[in-house]
Amino acid sequence: MRVLSAFLILLFAFSEALPKEENHKDRVYDREPSNKDHFENEKHNPQYDHEAFLGEEAKTFDQLPPEESKRRLGAIFDKIDNNKDDVISREELKDWIRFTQKRYISEDVNRAWKQHNPDDKPTLSWDDYKKNVYGFLDHDSLNDNEDEKAYRSMMTRDRRRWAAANQKGTDILTKEDFAFFLHPEEVDHMKNIVVLETMEDIDKDGDGKISVTEYIGDMYKPEEGDVEPDWVKSEREQFQVYRDKDGDGFMDEEEVKHWILPDDFDHADAEARHLIYEADSDADELLTKEEVLKKYDLFVGSQATDFGEALARHDEF
Repeated sequence: MRVLSAFLILLFAFSEALPKEENHKDRVYDREPSNKDHFENEKHNPQYDHEAFLGEEAKTFDQLPPEESKRRLGAIFDKIDNNKDDVISREELKDWIRFTQKRYISEDVNRAWKQHNPDDKPTLSWDDYKKNVYGFLDHDSLNDNEDEKAYRSMMTRDRRRWAAANQKGTDILTKEDFAFFLHPEEVDHMKNIVVLETMEDIDKDGDGKISVTEYIGDMYKPEEGDVEPDWVKSEREQFQVYRDKDGDGFMDEEEVKHWILPDDFDHADAEARHLIYEADSDADELLTKEEVLKKYDLFVGSQATDFGEALARHDEF
């Protein structure tokens, strides 16, 4: 699992809108990783997703009375069950997961827009954003040249993403453009930026391609004496069989794009299938409320409850 360096943690204090490190398993869609392993002994660990979304608040949520927590989950079940037949189909679950994802993005954009544009003007300029996020660079506040170099590199990367977000070629973004800036994976005209940033993150030697060593190094940093886990061996095989499609020993930009933004991958459908597989005790491809409540921990850690947040939202009930 990749670990945020000290300077990235410090920079986060200046702005929530800065690009975050992503989990190697899904570089585009995953949020901040939990300190829990996503899989323990090759079994899904729901607490990973729970803590990944809630952070320290997860401890507070875990102390809610079970009766109240399950009551709230039951209310969410009723919302997902659009046709009111007392079961949830894969399509209903998929639609709900898409809704929670869109809501997350909308709320994230609204929060960042307010932070950087407190007067709620119709547009936000690059100069204003730069001053708000990177203005400290102009005041000799950094004593470490390496830190300053890292900040300026991030500013350059933000600048490139900002320019791509506005298709009119100006330095001024509308709120819609700003959403493209924050979530480039959501729109076609920004996907090349996502691929380029991923290449820059992983391609440590700067040769324009990703070797298997760089690919593994992005997700696993062994310490002296460590025995390579089985999942790392599996990832090596994934690289050789599926990632490196032309068999030349490297991933180029097109192969990276297929990896992180595959045309035929439906994130919501994959999550819905996973939840049904885990919770459908009678194997009828439908979930009853009883089955959902029985697998309470699974759903608290899933996108169906917005990784647990929906259970604490007043507007859900």
